[in-house]
Amino acid sequence: MKYPDSPVLPDALTSDTHDKSPTLCRGGDKASLPRDARLPINRCNLPAVVLGSLTFQRHPSPLLLDGVAELHHDLFRRLSIAPEDRHDEVFRDYMTVRFQLEWLEEMGYTGGGKARAKANYVRMIRGWSFDSDSREGAVLKAWVESRFGLIPRWHGQPIRDPGDEAYARYMEMRCQGLYGTNALEAQFDLVYTFCQYELARRHPAARHVTLYRGVNRVADHEILADHGAGRYTLLLNNLGSFTCSRERACEFGDYILAVDVPLTKIFFHCGLLPGVLQGEDEFLVIGGVVDVALSTL
Repeated sequence: MKYPDSPVLPDALTSDTHDKSPTLCRGGDKASLPRDARLPINRCNLPAVVLGSLTFQRHPSPLLLDGVAELHHDLFRRLSIAPEDRHDEVFRDYMTVRFQLEWLEEMGYTGGGKARAKANYVRMIRGWSFDSDSREGAVLKAWVESRFGLIPRWHGQPIRDPGDEAYARYMEMRCQGLYGTNALEAQFDLVYTFCQYELARRHPAARHVTLYRGVNRVADHEILADHGAGRYTLLLNNLGSFTCSRERACEFGDYILAVDVPLTKIFFHCGLLPGVLQGEDEFLVIGGVVDVALSTL
């Protein structure tokens, strides 16, 4: 996995912006996140309508989950003094002790349903890599919905309204996935925050990375605008898989989507914790509205 030290991007992706900028998304703008794809509240420092917008893709800023850095300051103190090549060990050890992952009785386990009690962040991410529409996938998408306010747009079938049957099915899988588990959403909070800590440390000058996804038809995605010449504005699912290898993306479809992804929208990537994701140079990316370039193999 490699990032550019100073990414070469179009001027629109490197210029400054602020909340009074005329380019900032407005409610009726196609660059804005549609109302039925977001919640009115979330648990981070920016509302969903902002962090899910095209403007955020172009001008990203840090996304801070409520209370995580303050509650887990000891983890980041330990990371600050540990050798860089041991950061993954420090994180794994902290998670094991903080959530008593090897001593379930200390967290209130009283017998029965032990398979669910053993569910943890590693098993959830591995489950996602096998099938993003699985129960594990529903739990991860639900975490994104809760923390960032982005409603999933797909889970085995299109989700277009929180009142429809598809959303009810997703919610049922979410509840099944969380039932009897050990603070999974709090574990994901730390995975994301650790990922952001490491990305900022390793690539202080970078704001984006170009990632790829193999597709058979761009029409399978929600197209908000067709700009011609293979350029589109899409609404991505609230969590999706990409790869940093164009060659790997070619294995999954006849066309390649290339996206400049803000580093602050990366939940997890294959190089963060060796052994968790293998074989596809995979990145788990928080969704929203994005500009993409479509090309043939």
